[in-house]
Amino acid sequence: MATAPAKLILCGEHAVVYGRPAIALPLADVRATATVTANYSTNEPIINAPDLGGRWSIAERPDDPLSGLVKTVIERFGISPQIEITIRSAIPIASGMGSGAAIATAIVRELLALSGQTLPPAVIAGLVYESERGYHGTPSGIDNTVVAFEQPIWFQRRSNLPPLIEPVAINVPLTFVVGDTGIRSPTRLPVGAVRERWQADPVRYEALFDQVAALVVAAREALATGDVPALGHLLNTNHELLREIGVSSTELDQLTAAACAAGALGAKLAGGGWGGVMIALTTPDRATDIATALRAAGATNTLVTTIAPAAAFFPDR
Repeated sequence: MATAPAKLILCGEHAVVYGRPAIALPLADVRATATVTANYSTNEPIINAPDLGGRWSIAERPDDPLSGLVKTVIERFGISPQIEITIRSAIPIASGMGSGAAIATAIVRELLALSGQTLPPAVIAGLVYESERGYHGTPSGIDNTVVAFEQPIWFQRRSNLPPLIEPVAINVPLTFVVGDTGIRSPTRLPVGAVRERWQADPVRYEALFDQVAALVVAAREALATGDVPALGHLLNTNHELLREIGVSSTELDQLTAAACAAGALGAKLAGGGWGGVMIALTTPDRATDIATALRAAGATNTLVTTIAPAAAFFPDR
């Protein structure tokens, strides 16, 4: 069995699609798993995904992003097609927590283990990116990257160059409460809407993206110095900018407001928006109260997670 973590974008979503930086964090305790078993009754790989509501051969769903990913990996690495891949995931689908990237990364890791081969995280991220395109249309590339590296990252797209990917130092443990609106919103929908608005009013949206970029730079400094109150203020500001960009919702606004009223240091939507999840930065002693307040404000589920301190280096690219 191979696994891969969920992710949260700490700050910078949507602007990252337009060349600005973003910071993303892996959630080590929320994961997707993939298990491969032999299946000699078929010559086509079978994908069994109970949490996605289906079981199919890749020939039956050739256009499914996971089918395409499995086909690419087994052909590239000479893996027998007489297999069944069972996927399980504790990550809510279409919630902003990188469920698609985590599932795809777990599949790649399990197939590589089956073939006795290993690949560096950057190569795995590249393979997964193709399946992300099938789900999201024009993804930034941040989800597959942070999930494959399993480290806090700074991510920035560049014209005619590979993305700039750097490790992010975290000086102190960070406690977050995640609140789920229960509303599923595929990332491609808000991403497409923002693109339409940007095309209609590029001056306004470029200015908003620049404000997000400045905020992300400040957040990296706060993480490195351990200035948690400053980071909380930046998260609040990022949420207000995402509202202006047009990707928040009544439910997300209610949850972020409830978290702050309950003592959170800062709160924002996380991911594509229009639903999915929000995050609240807190001290450990306030986490339970904030989770209770979020459920009272309409969250269908909450979880408390801690991001451990991290050094600013990649042990293996």
